[in-house]
Amino acid sequence: MAAEVVGGALLSAFLQVAFDRLASPQFVDFFRGRKLDEKLLGNLNIMLHSINALADDAEQKQFRDPHVKAWLLSVKEAVFDAEDLLGEIDYELTRCQVEAGSEPQTFTYKVSTFFNSTFSSFNKKIESEMKEVLEQLKYLEQQKDALGLKNSTSYSDSKASQKLPSSSLVVESIIYGRDADKEIIFNWLRSETDNHNHPSIFSIVGMGGLGKTTLATHVYCDPKMEEAKFDIKAWVCVSDHFDVLTVTKTILEAITKSKDDSGDLEMVHARLKDQISGRKFLLVLDDVWNEGGEEWEAVRTPLSYGAAGSKILVTARAEKVAYNMRSKVHRLKQLEDDESWNVFKKQALKDDDLELNDEKEEIGRRIVEKCKGLPLALKTIGSLLYKESSTSYWKRVLENDIWDLPKEVKIIPALLLSYQHLPSHLKRCFAYCALFPKDYEFDKKELILLWMAEGFLHHSQQINNVEEIGEQYFKDLLTRSFFLQSRIKKRFSMHDLLNDLAKYVCADFCFRLKFDKGNCIPKTTRHFSFAFDDVECFDGFGSLTDAKRLRSFFPYKEFGRRNIGYYPLQFKTLIHELFSKLKFLRVLSLDGYSDLREVPDSVGDLKHLHSLDLSRTGIQKLPESTCLLYNLLILKLNYCSSLEELPLNLHKLTKLHCLEFENTKVTKMPMHFGELKNLQVLSSVFIDKNKEFSTKHLGCLNLHGRLSINEVQNIVNPLDALEANLKNKDLVELELKWKSDHIPDDPRKEKKVLENLQPSKIVEYLSIENYGGTEFPSWVFDNSLSNLVSLRLEDCKYCLCLPPLGLLSSLETLEIIGFDGIVSIGDEFYGNSSSSFTSLESLTFSKMKELEECKRKTAAFPRLEILSVYQCPKLKGLPNQLVNVKNLYIMDSMEASCLERFICTAAMDN
Repeated sequence: MAAEVVGGALLSAFLQVAFDRLASPQFVDFFRGRKLDEKLLGNLNIMLHSINALADDAEQKQFRDPHVKAWLLSVKEAVFDAEDLLGEIDYELTRCQVEAGSEPQTFTYKVSTFFNSTFSSFNKKIESEMKEVLEQLKYLEQQKDALGLKNSTSYSDSKASQKLPSSSLVVESIIYGRDADKEIIFNWLRSETDNHNHPSIFSIVGMGGLGKTTLATHVYCDPKMEEAKFDIKAWVCVSDHFDVLTVTKTILEAITKSKDDSGDLEMVHARLKDQISGRKFLLVLDDVWNEGGEEWEAVRTPLSYGAAGSKILVTARAEKVAYNMRSKVHRLKQLEDDESWNVFKKQALKDDDLELNDEKEEIGRRIVEKCKGLPLALKTIGSLLYKESSTSYWKRVLENDIWDLPKEVKIIPALLLSYQHLPSHLKRCFAYCALFPKDYEFDKKELILLWMAEGFLHHSQQINNVEEIGEQYFKDLLTRSFFLQSRIKKRFSMHDLLNDLAKYVCADFCFRLKFDKGNCIPKTTRHFSFAFDDVECFDGFGSLTDAKRLRSFFPYKEFGRRNIGYYPLQFKTLIHELFSKLKFLRVLSLDGYSDLREVPDSVGDLKHLHSLDLSRTGIQKLPESTCLLYNLLILKLNYCSSLEELPLNLHKLTKLHCLEFENTKVTKMPMHFGELKNLQVLSSVFIDKNKEFSTKHLGCLNLHGRLSINEVQNIVNPLDALEANLKNKDLVELELKWKSDHIPDDPRKEKKVLENLQPSKIVEYLSIENYGGTEFPSWVFDNSLSNLVSLRLEDCKYCLCLPPLGLLSSLETLEIIGFDGIVSIGDEFYGNSSSSFTSLESLTFSKMKELEECKRKTAAFPRLEILSVYQCPKLKGLPNQLVNVKNLYIMDSMEASCLERFICTAAMDN
């Protein structure tokens, strides 16, 4: 089929970055100022457009013609080289701008006089490399006729790029064609156990994409589960690397809901045994691949101590897995035609009240036939056709050659076809996820920052915030079923088959340690990922420095995996060489490498670096050469517990977008910090007494997300607090911290300062610590913050009464800690409305050393589930109308007689 049905070649997305730079007047001015050959820019632009015209046809033909596939690989390498070259020019351009101390529209005039002959060697290097790239691109372009490649200049990406509406279909409320399967599983759950010494095991077995995990999820979350009366329910994703200690720890952590750092299997076994002894449990082991009986026996040993009726539900592709687990087997079949049609139609029409005409329905049913009853294929192809009203478009999808892929291509055609129809910018973002191993659960914000660092997010005239563009890209991939919502809030994953697809389209450029074959990393590798606890067993790190054009060095964090305390010498040598040899890095993360004590000065040579993450390392400071990273967008230093200061010249990183340094020893902002006008994400600021960093500087920063403002006591004049301009910042989380030993001289001034620090109404999480006023301003409680879901008030020891927080209609979590002046909590806490705390689910009182009584209004806390009372020694009792409290925690509070009376009363009410 012609390339017109394709959403846009993956290569086109990379070329677009080059086109944008080549079209920049600054690039042209830079060439003129340096007396470089302007014709080279024009020739490069023409040649890249010529290659782009062939990209769509080549990406279609690569699946059948190995020569085209090899050509496409060579083209991508040449385009990456061109992109690196343009990145170097961009770095030099920014460096000149910073060092000349000028604005973009005037800096070229200073450059022409200030930097005239000094950089002739740089000029020669740039011209020489550009000629090499041009020669390579010209050679590749001339091969088009021999390969039978055709231009597709008429292609338009606009339709594919249309914004898809967000959808709640990620968490499926309906599962088609599996009612009988569900009933079989429920019958097993309700049945008596044959062997009382071991839990009963039931395995759902079938090929990838059949919906085994979806079925298990629906069973796990079904209200009918209450009938089985399990004491414990736990879900564990096992995946294809079965390590006895890791799997056992993950089961333990799923049950206890807390992390276990032990590296001793016997100790973990003992803890797991203690947790389940005498208790009836349901354990789901999802995506089990291990076919070895010995490993399973080692995992099963502590599970045999559960009560009679305990069950283990397994999903697996291979029947041998179930055999070795001595499990009952339920073979999941492909969906029948009518069920397949329902799945497809649900995705293709979503919730729209639309009907298909006869012709379109016939085409749709023929497409469904090609999906061979696989729910995953049906969902992705249905999502592809959503909102496509053209019958001819549906017909072109039906007749696409991809349905008849060669046997050696081990990718489901429907998935590859859906990928081919993605707009080019989404293809690139999806393909980058080949960095992640199967079943890896990623954080949306982290992934968007990675996309940003790689230059995948195109600026839009409608959206100024580049992260919003990333949010839209992410939402589009989610809606098209390329991403899945995890069971853990704010985390996502990819189906194994889609992970295979990402790896397939990015195979030559992504290498995942331990997961990808071979101990030698290919020279073409641009993106490298690993887990720190896998470096012990890998001896091929030497080959990584042969991948001289590496762009990403990324350690992913796996839940439940231990942190190793030993790093082999070869790995330590590699880390040092990263800074000196791999000059084209864009993403460098050493997050969690605790052995790193010092960053070498050579870090300043990484001209292309966009993201540097040194979180959880042992560094005490960054070298000043860090401030030569003029292209740096993201700098993360979280949990560097020895870090004492930020670099003095940090303000020279004019492109910096995100700076995080939570839980460090840093207590002061560097001079001229307010000059970082592009900064939008900032974890913390410290208000300076000498106004080296003041509220005025803070007010000039266009921040969003999360912010902690420290040393608030240094705001002497309440009018200065207004200059922080918090009302106009899109902050979702805000912390306001006064120094713990701060003694206020005027409570009214304290209140006025806090009053003028009112955030915008979009804030959801608010924490106020060591506030020195005697009462709170009205914005804290009058529902001005209509989206506030969590409030923490800590060590506000001069407050004599609590504000009417019951008026906060959206509040779900409330923590009140260290209010030394509160003796009684009465009606003022609830407000004057007919009902109070209408959304509150969790309430904590802690370190209230003078608190004696807490009255409760009748129409309050209708949704309260968790009540925690810690270190309130004088408290004589609590309200007895706690009918909705499921979890009650009392520690170091109330006298024994009061506590006993309270518990008895609460039990009677429940």
